[in-house]
Amino acid sequence: MGRTIATAATAGRGRIFAMMDGDGDGTISAHDYLSRVDRAVQATGRSEDDPLVVAARAEAHTAWGAMDANGDGKLTFEEYDAWVGADKFDNVCRFALGALFDLADADGDGALDKAEFTLLRTALNNAPGNAAAAFDALDGDGDGRVGRDDYLASIRAYVIGDASPMGEALY
Repeated sequence: MGRTIATAATAGRGRIFAMMDGDGDGTISAHDYLSRVDRAVQATGRSEDDPLVVAARAEAHTAWGAMDANGDGKLTFEEYDAWVGADKFDNVCRFALGALFDLADADGDGALDKAEFTLLRTALNNAPGNAAAAFDALDGDGDGRVGRDDYLASIRAYVIGDASPMGEALY
């Protein structure tokens, strides 16, 4: 069973790594990682002085600093795979991902509708059809909204190798 979880986690991390490798060169550079915020800001139309943009940029820089432990400005898959896990997600990644979620949450109610969710996920390099399918998978009660906690919990599950319907639909 442990090997199955490890295999699922590694496969999920590989898909996430590929999504973050913006230029497809096999490494995540600081530019690749930090430009995720740029794309989300552009997609949401928020201004640079918006407190949510300032917070998202700060969280992204914090996360990048933690991931790029050797400070060489790039992250290989092996480095990412060795670094990420439940603890790192809980203490680093969830804040960066939550800040991106907040950018897309136009009315600030802690939930995204399908359009907001798709806008965010496509800004983060997911295909629009995959993002729409992921929304449907995560909207378990069918109310047309995905809450921040459910969103983050689903990504966490995918990273650590647990079942994640949203993760499976996205990647």
